[in-house]
Amino acid sequence: MDPYSAEGELINIHNHFHQGQYQEVIDFDTSALSPENALPARVLVLRARIALGQAEDVVADVQGESEPELVAVRALAEYTLGKTDAAVKTIEELASSAGDNQTVQVVGGTVLQAAGKSEEALALLSRHSGSLDAVALITQIHLQQNRTDLALKEVSAARRWAQDSILVNLAESWVGLRIGGDKYQQAFYVFEELAQAPSTSSIISLVSQAVCELHLGRVEEAQGALEQAIQKQPEYAEAIANLLVLTVIIGKDPSELTSSLKKTAPQHPFLVDLKEKSELFDKAAGKYSAKVSA
Repeated sequence: MDPYSAEGELINIHNHFHQGQYQEVIDFDTSALSPENALPARVLVLRARIALGQAEDVVADVQGESEPELVAVRALAEYTLGKTDAAVKTIEELASSAGDNQTVQVVGGTVLQAAGKSEEALALLSRHSGSLDAVALITQIHLQQNRTDLALKEVSAARRWAQDSILVNLAESWVGLRIGGDKYQQAFYVFEELAQAPSTSSIISLVSQAVCELHLGRVEEAQGALEQAIQKQPEYAEAIANLLVLTVIIGKDPSELTSSLKKTAPQHPFLVDLKEKSELFDKAAGKYSAKVSA
């Protein structure tokens, strides 16, 4: 039986992870799990700890471990700590020696994509066999490549064999936000249901709901959701970044939020992109000189 299926032992801890409920993952009672599911559960717990900023502790916890799953998790933790070259080297070695391992595929694909090696990530993930985690990551990569067509194809194929999965619902919603139109409302329903139910609510789902609200033109509702997210977790970069964008849209000064984002996540994709665009603008503007008429 698939441990992540509706009848599987890992369904709840797996859903907690992908709903962004990382503390619930860490607190999950794994003592009653069967031996074969102990390692997959440990991997989810370790990944949740990395997501909560405990990468150094994770590296210490898995030091000396030889299982490919734990070596991959150590590489993810090291990447999070800024040791990019070492992390990528480890993943590339694992891709060669244990590329059929599902955790190596998903965690390795995460590291490679974060390091800008999209094609390597996709090559590794393409070796999966019925892994929805891999499908979700492939979908995200295609969206980052602005290949909405490939992302939609990936999700549509997965929908045929995993109809009731939370991961398929999430991936479909990510694609819907890129397609637009009535897909915005469909995505909103998914994220709102997650964000508002106490058993599934998280900062991530709350911000996702706000993004949908913003696309639907419901600025006040989006602002309320983002401010609620920041109140719960003041240093959550995605909430700050989206509230910054909203602030610009409504014509207010974003300086304070920009400073906050720079302090919290100086290499956030929004800031990196903004810097690149500013430099391109300055370069283009430098080609022209002002003409003053007497």
